[in-house]
Amino acid sequence: MQESRTITRRSASNLALAFVLLPKHKRDGMSALYAFCREVDDAADDENIPVAERRKRLGAWRSDIERACKGQLPEMAVNRELQPFIQQHKLPFDLFDELIRGVEMDLEIKRYDSYEELEKYCYRVASVVGLLSIEIFGYTHPATRQYADSLGKALQLTNILRDVRSDAERGRIYLPRTVLAKFGVTEEEILRFKYSERFHALASDVAQHARNYYQRARQTLPEQDRRSMAAAELMGSVYWRLLRKLELQGFDVFGPNPTRLGTTQKLLLILRTWYRMFSGAVVPNYGVS
Repeated sequence: MQESRTITRRSASNLALAFVLLPKHKRDGMSALYAFCREVDDAADDENIPVAERRKRLGAWRSDIERACKGQLPEMAVNRELQPFIQQHKLPFDLFDELIRGVEMDLEIKRYDSYEELEKYCYRVASVVGLLSIEIFGYTHPATRQYADSLGKALQLTNILRDVRSDAERGRIYLPRTVLAKFGVTEEEILRFKYSERFHALASDVAQHARNYYQRARQTLPEQDRRSMAAAELMGSVYWRLLRKLELQGFDVFGPNPTRLGTTQKLLLILRTWYRMFSGAVVPNYGVS
């Protein structure tokens, strides 16, 4: 597990933060899964490398994770560490393949025409991670899969709002063209980091779309699976607070520093989630004003 733990510690991400609520065997499984996701994302993200080479690297990851899922010996260290958890939790290759397809979308697609197209991307790069994660967490009710789907889309839409500037620096605009047109915001304004009341209205529309998914996740998670989803619920709480912070800032996301939650805020959310989990107060901390 050394490789996976090193990658997870180095990332300092919100997802890695949520692992503190897990018992060790599940924490190890999630570290291995996270390391796989991180490595696949990094394989696609280095724009100094030609697209064809990055596509080839993703193909190698796809072939190697397929070997892991089939019980054959993977070549990559991260996949070797992930394989026992694939076998234990019966993680299907189809989901890993779908995740890689989502990452591959970033190689060529720089614009999305509609929410429907964007949600397909969100499903692949975020909901699929949730669907793999709940197998490691353990659940009993099939509705928990819908919960993972909805929460994944909520988190990814929140990420998209936070990262408008950094994405624009790479020539990417995830905000759908139909929504830009609806509020009279041009692609050129986004690429020039121009904030306006029109952009505020556009971002509010995307935020409402995210809110709907937070609410759907909140309503969908079955009572009997709430405790086992503590790490996912912490993620929901962290990103919900991030969305609220973006709203309070008027969605002015064009400054050089992305909006983040402070360490103290995150620690308080961990403690609050931990307390609610063990006290039986398992109502989610997100999805309501």
